[in-house]
Amino acid sequence: MERLTFSDFDACARAVLAFLHRRLGFGLWMVTRTEGDDWIVLQSEDHGYGVEPGMVFRWADSFCSHMVRGNGPRIAPCSAQVPEYAAAPIGQAVPIQAYVGVPLLNADGSLFGTLCAIDPQPQPAAIVEELPLVELLASLLSTTLQMELRLAAETRRAERFEAEALTDAMTRLYNRGAWEQLLAAEEERCRRYGDSVAVVMVDLDELKQVNDSRGHAAGDALIVRTAAALRRAVRESDIVARLGGDEFGVIGVGCGRAGGEALSRRIEAELAAAGIRASLGFALRDAAEGIKGAWARADRLMYQHKHARDEVPA
Repeated sequence: MERLTFSDFDACARAVLAFLHRRLGFGLWMVTRTEGDDWIVLQSEDHGYGVEPGMVFRWADSFCSHMVRGNGPRIAPCSAQVPEYAAAPIGQAVPIQAYVGVPLLNADGSLFGTLCAIDPQPQPAAIVEELPLVELLASLLSTTLQMELRLAAETRRAERFEAEALTDAMTRLYNRGAWEQLLAAEEERCRRYGDSVAVVMVDLDELKQVNDSRGHAAGDALIVRTAAALRRAVRESDIVARLGGDEFGVIGVGCGRAGGEALSRRIEAELAAAGIRASLGFALRDAAEGIKGAWARADRLMYQHKHARDEVPA
């Protein structure tokens, strides 16, 4: 048998999928990540379905969502005979007559994603005897993943330490150079593990007026107060930067929609408590545009908010 190479999670996943395809057939094997409502393809061994890494499907539509809840078997040689699978929306969209799926777990036992396969034709009933092998390989993937995620956390800490040299002198927040450097590193992790990220952009509404009416020392004090409010609002893992004179950015690491909206609300609350008038824009990363796309969308929304507020008398 061909020697399998497990140098990292990606390599391990590719090797496992290729081996399982050779051993069991099936038109599509995948390693996936679940994140909120999203079902993200991290790796695929595709032979006819046109599914590629980076594609995102709806988790609730999948056979795997039923499998992890115990509503269907991990191997279904004829999936049409399983009511939950037969009714799943994904089965109406693509031809599926056979299914294999087992969970991939995080270190705390929570669900990371799945190792799964589908085929347009029913498979021999004896294929259920291969379940221990599939579960063993899923356990291998989970262990490799857990080790790599621990390493990724250490790498993130090292990146933050290195970026501390790239700080804004007035606020001691990261400057734009550090922001772009750390954003690129988070984007790489998102692509590898299917992580979610939220971006919140903040623009001070009254900095120019404060500078003009009370002097630049008062304007500088407003900027410093804003930085302190943002620090109070974010978690240790988040990234906060001053991107320009009156513009700040926050990257909510690992934030899905609920986490990102909560982060945005905390920022609004802290700014309001400090008596700071600011406009905010919030966006989530998607697989097609990446974090830079979310940054651009959040920036546009922030300016829309700002212009709307400018039209309303204070």
